[in-house]
Amino acid sequence: MIDKRVASCASAVADIKDGDTVMIGGFGEAGSPIELIHALIDHGAKNLTVINNNTGSGRVGLAALIENGQVAKMICSYPRTANSLVFPELYRSGKIELELVPQGTLAERIRAGGAGIPAFFTKTSVGTPLADGKECRRFEGDDYVMERGLKADFALIKAKQADRYGNLTFNKTARNFAPIMAMAAKNTLVQVNEMVELGVLDPENVITPGIFVNALIEVTHPQQESQLVKDGIVYPQTNNPATSSIKEVNVGETQA
Repeated sequence: MIDKRVASCASAVADIKDGDTVMIGGFGEAGSPIELIHALIDHGAKNLTVINNNTGSGRVGLAALIENGQVAKMICSYPRTANSLVFPELYRSGKIELELVPQGTLAERIRAGGAGIPAFFTKTSVGTPLADGKECRRFEGDDYVMERGLKADFALIKAKQADRYGNLTFNKTARNFAPIMAMAAKNTLVQVNEMVELGVLDPENVITPGIFVNALIEVTHPQQESQLVKDGIVYPQTNNPATSSIKEVNVGETQA
């Protein structure tokens, strides 16, 4: 088995290149991999297609990635929320593309991509503008619209615990899209709250097995998006008071 740990968030995202499709976990704040997103901002890859439930809050995390001009297209369900300060204006000015997908359909498109299912039919969005240009068929007296599976070059997700082989557990709602994104991406990058020794994780509690994970970085005290927004933090900025505990390790190092 392969030790999936890397030395830093920067090294985890180093292979993301211009034009890649990136899935980012999170249901609002829950499960959002803030440290990995900020590392991607620092990395500078641009013209990205990003798949997420929403478009971020305030001027940190995903919203900061968008504001920094690195995202060409968003595929999401909720492009505007109470703290959406960035995306609406960029969209209205034609500086970013949006593919709006109903939330259940978004989850199923990601799941289908990971399961090798190229397309499926659903009743959701039939007869609405979201069905325009898509194939429609009638089954058993009801109309259905065809939706295509989603895949990505990379997935950035957040987990609660992991061992060095990449087996993951999640914290309740913070699980959200992470397991299916890990399956739908060619490369899955994980920030994890706690690394544990092999054998500590109960196999019955492992949600994502290590075969779907490519890189792990331990972030023991991750930043909370809501607190950053409340404090008016902007990323990137010099002398940012928001800090987190990111444990740098040497690959192959024994770590609890």
